[in-house]
Amino acid sequence: MYVLSNFVKVTVPNYLAGLPIPDSFGGWFRLTVRDWIALIPPTVVVGGVSYYAYRSIKRGRVGGRINPMIRLDEKKVVDFVEIEDIGEKMYLCRCWKSKKWPLCDGAHGPHNRATGDNTGPVVIRRSKPAEK
Repeated sequence: MYVLSNFVKVTVPNYLAGLPIPDSFGGWFRLTVRDWIALIPPTVVVGGVSYYAYRSIKRGRVGGRINPMIRLDEKKVVDFVEIEDIGEKMYLCRCWKSKKWPLCDGAHGPHNRATGDNTGPVVIRRSKPAEK
């Protein structure tokens, strides 16, 4: 653990402090070839981390679409549930993966395991009458 601690607390800060980063905009034009070569490794690391972060975010959104399969031919998907149709409880889908949409069929379970998400259904239940 000491090796990792020393690397993070001493080696990396010393390396970054030694980089030829100018104090002004014009200073970038006065850098030598050796200075530019010294800036390549941290630039590659920052670019790589940024690229993988971008890919992770992009993979999380399937083309930016929330609804991947429910009535895609309609401009807006809207459903009404009459209060009289609700029994004791009704489970409504929030993940858009249910084959019985708008009712939940548990499709959020595999979705949550695959993506690390924590979505679940909206549960509507009749309130119990207040006791007197």
